[in-house]
Amino acid sequence: MRTSKTITALSLAVLLAAGTAAAPAYAVGEGPNYGGNETINTSILRTYDEVVAELHKQDARQPAMELEVIGQSVKGRDLYLAKFITNPDNPTILYLTQQHGNEQLTTEGALEFVKHLGTGKTKGVLNGVNILVVPMLNPDGAMGDVDFPLDGYIADGGRTLTRANATGTDLNRDHVAKIQPETQALHRNVLQAYNVDYMIDLHHQGTQSERDGRLVSGSILYPTTPNADPAVVEGSKQLGAVVFGAVDPTGWGHLGRYVGGSVETISRNGISVEYGISTLLFEMRGMSDNTNPSAVLGQKSNGYLIKQTVTTLDATARAIANGSIRSADTSFWDTLAEQTTRDSE
Repeated sequence: MRTSKTITALSLAVLLAAGTAAAPAYAVGEGPNYGGNETINTSILRTYDEVVAELHKQDARQPAMELEVIGQSVKGRDLYLAKFITNPDNPTILYLTQQHGNEQLTTEGALEFVKHLGTGKTKGVLNGVNILVVPMLNPDGAMGDVDFPLDGYIADGGRTLTRANATGTDLNRDHVAKIQPETQALHRNVLQAYNVDYMIDLHHQGTQSERDGRLVSGSILYPTTPNADPAVVEGSKQLGAVVFGAVDPTGWGHLGRYVGGSVETISRNGISVEYGISTLLFEMRGMSDNTNPSAVLGQKSNGYLIKQTVTTLDATARAIANGSIRSADTSFWDTLAEQTTRDSE
């Protein structure tokens, strides 16, 4: 029997070997919806314990990596930060995944990226950038270990993944009050403890968003609160320019502008204002589990979404390390269309 880690590694290896050639019919953009016709099996995703085991494995293998526990979840699970700090004076980027427990493919991609940093493929990158990775902020939701009913969730595999944490709270609406222990850990022991310049907050959305008549593989957005410093917003737009330039031309990636509000309870807005950090939201297509069938994407697209995450993290780390992010052309934002929702067939 294959483990979840084996399946993830195999699917990613096939995709990386394929390069950026045009994707087959089940690629991200036009990939199959769940629609009641596919089995959505959570057993192919890493459990919390498997995520922790992989982090410890890479920590033991990589001299540049340091693993830190930044706090505990409601149910007492340790929350981890993977750190690659070569020079404290270098610019620092934070990659944050799984504030919502049912949005796990970005975590799978973040773990592949952490492994990637320990290979010769990224030689020299860590000399110019510090990298922080919080790979699973909501482990209780990721494991379905919550204090509310789990009726109606779609996935099989002996595990339900929920958006909210164990108390039923959306962590990405807690960045002002900071009531939940997961949010407190992120703010106290990461955002207030390290001099972070950039952050990408990685999420998943539903399956029916499109741009220019094509379903998107994901969507991006900078801070839209009027309280964000213009220089911070410009840095966020530059971060988005790097991501768009790395993903959209690939043939399998197709990005739209996310439609988001200005409230500061969400990380994209609140963190940019409170800490002066340039933030980018990246919403990948399709969730790992949900009570709404239209939110769950068929699993044949998993590998592409993992690859999209790795591509995003790799491209932004390199652009910050070599300084090219400072000259990134942000004019594409002027014409990047807001995604719309495709009518149900």
